[in-house]
Amino acid sequence: MVICLSSPLVIGVYFEGNLIEKIISDDKASEALGQIISDLDSRYEIDRIIYANGPGSFMGLKVAYLTLCVFCVVRNIKFYGIDGFSLNGFKPIRANKNMSFVLKDGKINLEKIEHCELELPSNLDGFDLIVDALPNYVIDAV
Repeated sequence: MVICLSSPLVIGVYFEGNLIEKIISDDKASEALGQIISDLDSRYEIDRIIYANGPGSFMGLKVAYLTLCVFCVVRNIKFYGIDGFSLNGFKPIRANKNMSFVLKDGKINLEKIEHCELELPSNLDGFDLIVDALPNYVIDAV
């Protein structure tokens, strides 16, 4: 079982690489993530967690990383990162109400452009997982 998480809080549960459940929450990661992971842990045998390590909200990435990393260490579960752009087909990712992260020529920029809603892939085959899953903050905290 694989849990794939991104920001905003979209969680995909994968079995044998295929998406079998999708959870979307409008709550902040700090408020919802622990309970969602606990609920999934009671229903599935989780063997690894993959999270979108950026770009995204500084605090959202930090909370997701710390929560999931601790869970994985305690439960002896493999933990990976994945580039958020690869999860959404390289479309703009919401940065805040008015701005989006955009990938152009290998560089991430902030632009005043409409973001695309994240659609988790139906299958995880062919994605490059990041073993050192530290958050990719892109921009510094203010």
